[in-house]
Amino acid sequence: MDVARPNDTAVSGIAAAIGEPARARMLYYLMDGHARTATELAMVAEVTPSTASVHLNRLKTERLVKVLVQGKHRYYSLEGPDVARVLEGLSVLAGGLRHPFVPVTPSRLRAARTCYDHMAGTVGVALHDRFQALGWLSMASGSGSAYELTRDGSKAFAALGIDIERTRALRRCFASACLDWSERRPHVGGALGAALLKVALRRRWVVQDLDSRALSVTSLGRREMAIRFGLHV
Repeated sequence: MDVARPNDTAVSGIAAAIGEPARARMLYYLMDGHARTATELAMVAEVTPSTASVHLNRLKTERLVKVLVQGKHRYYSLEGPDVARVLEGLSVLAGGLRHPFVPVTPSRLRAARTCYDHMAGTVGVALHDRFQALGWLSMASGSGSAYELTRDGSKAFAALGIDIERTRALRRCFASACLDWSERRPHVGGALGAALLKVALRRRWVVQDLDSRALSVTSLGRREMAIRFGLHV
């Protein structure tokens, strides 16, 4: 029987990339959705940094991981849910447990802090996730990290006192997924993230430490976030 196999080369390439033990350890370490640096992945894979770089390039070539450049750092994460589903399927066949992500960031900074001019930490990530769940953010076409506001999102942010058109006109990215270095998941960056932090500070939903980037969520802030966003901090 003559069976056409147009994807056999691609499939074998992906399988070979996953099949190398060091690369497999890297991939499974990224299964919790948190991004990690090449140094962290080298430690997990028990290889040298230079060897880890070669492995990560191979995984990128096979579109199993993607890299996000944040300042001087490069963070790697799974390419998408399809990769995670394949790894989950393999884990069902092979068995075994994955180690959970354990952040080492001081608890006060991890809870809430500024990231340049927008909100980061557990609270920042939770807001990002809530905005997506409410359908206020959508991915901008042609970009893997830029956001646009939906109609509902525009109304909601305008109701907070944010001038959407003025914010959009600023000479910077309007809204983006900024990878959080303690949570290793995105919070809202760009001009929209900065405008949101200004609102939170002005309305005293959060107050900033005088000598650090830490933010404290006030009782008013917790109440307002619960009422406006359905988020319980």
